[in-house]
Amino acid sequence: MNLKFLVFLFASSLALFSCQLKSKSRNNTTPREFTSVKIEEVTIENSSIRAIEAMKDSSLFYATSDGYLGLMLPSLKNTKDKKVFYDTITPHFRAIASNTKNIFMLSIGNPALLYKYDEGELKIVYIEKHDNIFYDAMAFFDEQNGIAMGDPTEDCLSIILTKDGGSTWQKISCENLPKIKEGEAAFAASNSNISIHDKNVWLVTGGKHARVLYSPDMGETWSVYNTPIVQGDEMTGIFSVDFFDSKNGIIFGGNWNDKATNKSNKAITKDGGKTWKLIADGKEPGYKSCVQYVPNTNGKELFAVGTTGISFSNDGGNSWKKVSDSAFYTIRFVNKNFAWLAGDQKIGKMLLNKQ
Repeated sequence: MNLKFLVFLFASSLALFSCQLKSKSRNNTTPREFTSVKIEEVTIENSSIRAIEAMKDSSLFYATSDGYLGLMLPSLKNTKDKKVFYDTITPHFRAIASNTKNIFMLSIGNPALLYKYDEGELKIVYIEKHDNIFYDAMAFFDEQNGIAMGDPTEDCLSIILTKDGGSTWQKISCENLPKIKEGEAAFAASNSNISIHDKNVWLVTGGKHARVLYSPDMGETWSVYNTPIVQGDEMTGIFSVDFFDSKNGIIFGGNWNDKATNKSNKAITKDGGKTWKLIADGKEPGYKSCVQYVPNTNGKELFAVGTTGISFSNDGGNSWKKVSDSAFYTIRFVNKNFAWLAGDQKIGKMLLNKQ
């Protein structure tokens, strides 16, 4: 046998073995067990907080129901507290997002006000007036491209896009969007009605219908998919969505008026949102307003939060364990061991250690 061929065969086998080891290492992330979690809380008086954005330096930008923009450091020191006014209106913020260069805040109600925060200065970059206007969530794909969604003012969801880093925003015509069904809208519960992975984006609805809108190209084209999540009443449906990668995701919600009900309130997809399968059906937890995958846990670890407490899954959502009675609206991870939470008049810092 030719010596060069033997060397080639050995090198190829070594490379294949190395790749298999790396793949095995990635896929065999050992899920952690938590029976409880420790949370440090800071009181933010007179403020309901549903809009939080965790930064790479572990700090937290947040926007409040009474028109404040704040910055919380990991030391729990509140370093900035900027009050926002628009004429005589105090904006009620429930959406916040970052494109890595600037912070953006979006208010609910009429008029919708979208602010850009740049080096200490606030500038309005989008205003929309309509009796039915109500924006629920906002997120960025990258430094230039962003999206926000809200309740319908016509026969489709309100969706606005930016392609210039948030300097200008344009509303998508209903001609280019799936038609909304009667009684279908969205919930501004935790700024997690939107999930983004690469150029893919998923939006979730609730009310009399609970569906998932999907775009593979940053909002240029859209499809809509049905889900088995409870629906039919004004306060039922999907409250939160998160995707681990372009195929695997989770939706969570339930009935806001019956938070203990745990039937048909959580589901997963393995095909990018086309089909959904109920998980832990009839088992805890019940209603939650926000669900998030824990980073760098291979899609195994998740936390779901709500006014009913905090629940944890280490098997991709198939089973859950309540780890805290603390009530929060929303959660965002800095890394696998550190998450920020926010709720009624408080912000929480949760540190996770392997047990």
